[in-house]
Amino acid sequence: MTTILPNEVQAGLDLARKRALKASSRLAIEAGDRRLKVLRRWDGGFAVEAEEVPHLRGLVDLYDGPRHLSRCLIVASEEEGGEIRYDVKQMTAAADEQPLDYVRAEDAPVGLIEQYAGN
Repeated sequence: MTTILPNEVQAGLDLARKRALKASSRLAIEAGDRRLKVLRRWDGGFAVEAEEVPHLRGLVDLYDGPRHLSRCLIVASEEEGGEIRYDVKQMTAAADEQPLDYVRAEDAPVGLIEQYAGN
């Protein structure tokens, strides 16, 4: 048995689903000076609302709230149901510190304390 809903009802249900996805997701992408909510994320891609964003291509930054997760190289794959889906070609995790160009020993000193010969 199939249920056929009027177009207005289906549009209302779709709008409610999108609002619920946007409200529940903390993920966002930053492309240039624009920050956009991620509706869904899966292994190898994510989806954003089609009305908010033109087709993106290139580097974007992925955030979980204020925390920078990664930098992604993306390409738009398809648009369906008011969403644009993007495939992630490369993902580089964000680090809290600068990478070293040498191997740091485990027992290396953290800092240098000079001898104080004062009065």
